[in-house]
Amino acid sequence: MSCWDTLTTYGLRSIGVGPRALPSADINFCDQVVLIGSGMIWNVYFGTIAVIFGFLFAILLAVAKTQANPWLRKPADWLVFIFRGSPLFIQFFFAYFLFLSLKGWIPALGFLTSAVYGALVVLFLNTAAYSAEIFLGALRAIPRGEMEAADAYGFTGWAKFRNITLPNMLRLAWPSYTNEAIFLFHATVLVFFSGFPSVQQQGDALYYASYFAGKTFNPFVAYPILAGYFILLTLLITALMGMVNKRLNRHLPQERRSRMKLRLRLIR
Repeated sequence: MSCWDTLTTYGLRSIGVGPRALPSADINFCDQVVLIGSGMIWNVYFGTIAVIFGFLFAILLAVAKTQANPWLRKPADWLVFIFRGSPLFIQFFFAYFLFLSLKGWIPALGFLTSAVYGALVVLFLNTAAYSAEIFLGALRAIPRGEMEAADAYGFTGWAKFRNITLPNMLRLAWPSYTNEAIFLFHATVLVFFSGFPSVQQQGDALYYASYFAGKTFNPFVAYPILAGYFILLTLLITALMGMVNKRLNRHLPQERRSRMKLRLRLIR
């Protein structure tokens, strides 16, 4: 089978398109590149959806943590504490057994036992908790003079938050938030190695890399391929986040604009 035939046959295998049987004999380099790449569809899906909704929820959590009302502040504090204080891998296990229990009480919630939805809830809450602390620090770092100027111009309530507070918060937090987004995409490899089972061998990139490492008894091909895909994904995320960062800083003089650079270090 040529590489093109492998691509057309297994290119969408991770989402159930193509033969159910995976290559088990005469596994070549193309088989591994295509199927591991196919699994990246799930990693991109989990990361993208969790980042989008986690970003919005994190802003709400950060604002809630600044409120004097304990009915707003305390739930946000505890949610952030729980999801930042426990390992993500353990969160997947607890969430899966929680969703199984809920399924017994409320059958309509059975869809949460699948990784497509259940694992996405965990990733969403986890990244929201970490991002909320980043945004909270940015809120507290907004120069007092800008807030006083907003008051002087008559900005209040939602208008002040939308035009003054939110843009400044995002500008200050964006470099750190970029690191959180990259970490989240890397963390998606834990989904199918936690409590959430894969259906009909429809797994993510690490699922297929582990499969090939076990079949060929040579992890030094499958895992470097997996690493290569995530390096490319990281470069793409960095480029997209850099464009947003440039947009957020467009009003500042050139010398005051914060720049995001990918620095390669041999020693941390």
